[in-house]
Amino acid sequence: MTEDAPGKEPVVLTIDIGGSNVKLMTSDERVSRKFASGPGLTPEVMVSGALEIARDLTFDTISIGYPGPVMHNRIAVDPHNLGPGWVDFDFERALGKPIRLVNDALMQAIGSYEGGRMLFLGLGTGLGAAMVMEHVAHPLELAHLPYRKGMTFEDYVGDRGRKRLGNDEWRTHVFDVVGRLTDALAPEYLVIGGGNVKKLEELPPKCRRGSNASAFEGGFRLWSDHELKI
Repeated sequence: MTEDAPGKEPVVLTIDIGGSNVKLMTSDERVSRKFASGPGLTPEVMVSGALEIARDLTFDTISIGYPGPVMHNRIAVDPHNLGPGWVDFDFERALGKPIRLVNDALMQAIGSYEGGRMLFLGLGTGLGAAMVMEHVAHPLELAHLPYRKGMTFEDYVGDRGRKRLGNDEWRTHVFDVVGRLTDALAPEYLVIGGGNVKKLEELPPKCRRGSNASAFEGGFRLWSDHELKI
């Protein structure tokens, strides 16, 4: 964290890396900016694009939400739907600011958290998952656990499953998966986010709808919530 006036929080740039777009927002401007991502997005291309659209912004620190496993502020596995070269990439050196790097579902979970034991599920291209328990945040890799007929949770409740099954049957499986995970993990409440939450006409018990804006809030909280442990 950069030196600043005593008690003053840093201005944070949050970068949310998605399969279709990379979205940015600073904690003082609060206006979302974006550029296209996709299979050709390498970390070098991401950094170049982020610096270009943030060239007129002033910020002290950066939070990055990455669509894959992250350990100790480093990417552990290259993403399935982006370009190569993410593992061990030095974002702090490339961007020139202190970095806090987390899984994208965890970042949205942190931004959605309202205390207690919360389970976050992100219904998007795949299935993102995270828990925050008494301010301790844990990413969860649940998407590829076996579910039915030799297929995984993600195969049924991710976007490929929705397109294969149709919205009605997909919703049935969303309710079933949420019920199984609730029984296993015992959250006090759940937040369902991701792009496909809008396709749920009703929500399972103990659930509320998440917002994509929560990812930005989670990035800001990575620097401002001093109770948070990751």
